[in-house]
Amino acid sequence: IWMYLLICACLAANPDPAVSVEPASDQPDSRFLRFDSVRSTATFRVKVLMMFPVEGQFGSASGGVHVEAEQARVEAAIDANGVSMNRETNEKWVKSAEFFDVDRHPQIFFESAPFPLAMLGAGGPLPGTLRLRGVSRPVEFTLKASQCEQPAIDCSVVAQGSIRRSEFGMSSRRAALSDKHPIMTNIKLS
Repeated sequence: IWMYLLICACLAANPDPAVSVEPASDQPDSRFLRFDSVRSTATFRVKVLMMFPVEGQFGSASGGVHVEAEQARVEAAIDANGVSMNRETNEKWVKSAEFFDVDRHPQIFFESAPFPLAMLGAGGPLPGTLRLRGVSRPVEFTLKASQCEQPAIDCSVVAQGSIRRSEFGMSSRRAALSDKHPIMTNIKLS
């Protein structure tokens, strides 16, 4: 299975109170920039039998970027329970315990390590922690160099990376689905 997540930003409200999306710092130069729900989407694609792409869209995402001085940190919560797909059977499958397990884990979370704010424009490595199906694992994305003056405002900030589904408890259908999943995110801020 090849899964592409095009995670961009979304809601002003955080659906999971356990995940803080508000500025935690008392520093006067600290601010929180929310994801833009209008100019952002969250979609994915799964390859079945290494040939047949199956696409879907997540219901919503919330979070944003904490900025303090010249450092930034990303926090995002993605609504896995809100997945919609063109076929009801595919939608039920990706929501099932075999894949996203939305009954027990309705959201996917990502929190980056602090990184230089200039990296939003210049690009570079973006390590962090992804929590999927209740399992937290370190991941590293690569931010692509931006093509505009105000990254994440005038144009999307793009990050790419990959995860192994077996590291998040998705071990069924090994013959039909790949273990390694490339991930791509497109982020716009409000």
